[in-house]
Amino acid sequence: MELKTFFLVFTTVFIAELGDKTQIATLLFATDKDTGKILIFLAASAALVVASAIGVLAGSFMSEYINERYLQLVAGFGFIAIGSYTIFGSWQ
Repeated sequence: MELKTFFLVFTTVFIAELGDKTQIATLLFATDKDTGKILIFLAASAALVVASAIGVLAGSFMSEYINERYLQLVAGFGFIAIGSYTIFGSWQ
């Protein structure tokens, strides 16, 4: 069961990050010929690890006070709202 959860989280985050502004920013930093690519990779990886840690801590804290079902509903509606905004905003 733990392996299933690992791959679910990995796949979800991986797909969400593809083409994301974070990946584009990292790509732009990597175009600098004077900067080591390993350094850029390590810095970007560390930033994603810290951001993920904040997400885990915030989720753990919120789950102590708010029912998980309500958190899922709010997150679902939030994703729908962002997606709708993105789709309708592209028509302008």
